[in-house]
Amino acid sequence: MRIVNIRTSLAAAALILVAGCEKAGTNGDGNAPVPAEAAEAAGNATIADGIASSASDSKFVAATKSIGLDKTLAGPGPYTVLVPSDAAFDKLKAGSLDKLMKPESRAELTSVLTYHILPGTILVADIDKAIDNGKGKAVLATMNGATLTATKDGDKIVLTDAAGTKAVIAGVEDKRSNGAVHQIDAVLMPS
Repeated sequence: MRIVNIRTSLAAAALILVAGCEKAGTNGDGNAPVPAEAAEAAGNATIADGIASSASDSKFVAATKSIGLDKTLAGPGPYTVLVPSDAAFDKLKAGSLDKLMKPESRAELTSVLTYHILPGTILVADIDKAIDNGKGKAVLATMNGATLTATKDGDKIVLTDAAGTKAVIAGVEDKRSNGAVHQIDAVLMPS
């Protein structure tokens, strides 16, 4: 019972943090909004616009809309969103997504989704450089308050969650006016 209350409190705090960043127009630590090159490449299209137009991410989009996170992802950011494909959601235990989408699971869904959002605009090259500087690994802070570990497997960047689930970043990031989107092949779960 106490663990559920702590998780609910953490999820609520993460949602408040995300909403606060939307209002402030920063990534939470006072950094300037999206770099000019990313904004120029994206035009006026936001992260929310980009993921909403992708048919392969419909489960992620539905989940963000169900808790109102889509409005945050349309805000100024900057954010980096790790978007699991629908195939990644299909790998979850049967019924897991349906359970998370229920109103009584809103706090848990918020926790999972904000675990897929990094503050600031973080490009593949940035993660790659951080891994090199970290002698083979980099710890990435998430909007959930927890961390992911980034490593390399050959030329692929692999993100690992607290339980050891690994997700590979697929292809090149999609630059948006308020950040960047990376496609990943697994759903990552906070502890």
